[in-house]
Amino acid sequence: MYDIIIIGSGPAGLSAAVYAKRAELKTLVIEKEYLGTGQIAESERVDNYLGLYGESGFDLGEKFREHALSLGTEFYEGEAVCIAADNGFYRVELSDGKSFDTKTIIYALGANPRRLNIKGENEFSGSGVSYCAICDGAFYKDKTVAVVGGGDTAFQDALLLSKTAKLVYVIHRREQFRANRLLQKAVAEKDNIRFILNASPIEIQGEKNVRTVKLLHNDAEENLEVNGLFVAVGTIPNSSLLNGIAELDSSGYVVAGEDCVTSADGIFAAGDIRTKPLRQVATAVADGANSVISAEKYISKISG
Repeated sequence: MYDIIIIGSGPAGLSAAVYAKRAELKTLVIEKEYLGTGQIAESERVDNYLGLYGESGFDLGEKFREHALSLGTEFYEGEAVCIAADNGFYRVELSDGKSFDTKTIIYALGANPRRLNIKGENEFSGSGVSYCAICDGAFYKDKTVAVVGGGDTAFQDALLLSKTAKLVYVIHRREQFRANRLLQKAVAEKDNIRFILNASPIEIQGEKNVRTVKLLHNDAEENLEVNGLFVAVGTIPNSSLLNGIAELDSSGYVVAGEDCVTSADGIFAAGDIRTKPLRQVATAVADGANSVISAEKYISKISG
């Protein structure tokens, strides 16, 4: 019986592992990918994590993992497929048939950016294709970029990028936007933001980095020269294991506050998976710490 099982080994999960081991709690981290460190590994460069700016995402993720390993954290490579309540505790079942019992669960499986699924997207991911303007926008100072999307995130990204980029295109498949009116007004007032409506990217081209985005625009193909393409068409939370167990919001994120407490006793949500206004490495690491503090309090409570 473990005190804590952490599902997911991104920054939130690894931060939780460090705090759990320092609290001398019997802890297991279940990770789907071999030596996985989450989506941070896909970032070419991280410039917004305090004290470790300029690191590649892969190297920063490795440092997080090494920190957890240095404290003796136990890892198990496997895919969690079921969480079942069992006499006041939980059983986590894996796709390989293994199962583990635990007093608490820290759920840190994150959320994946919704992709365009077009030719060149995977090839140039991290080399001109980005899913996070806050993370990567600074690399495009005085350059031309495009944002794909028509919701709040896309407009917020366009505004952020307009502060440093020479020119920002907003590409949207319709003429109407889902972004709130205030954001639309703010974007419309920017001289260096231009709209391309009734358009969808169909291919990303370049050499080492993105150079051209091929669009289907008003039923005709055209090429748009850009240095970077920011995809803001939504995210997909990996919350299916908690369906029917913990409360999810309308988008599928786990409802939890800064203490990471969910509606299910003994289950805590950390990182991008939970309802929160900002999904960044810094907030994921903070969630890892907070989730362990909450789990420790819960364990003390049930232990009498």
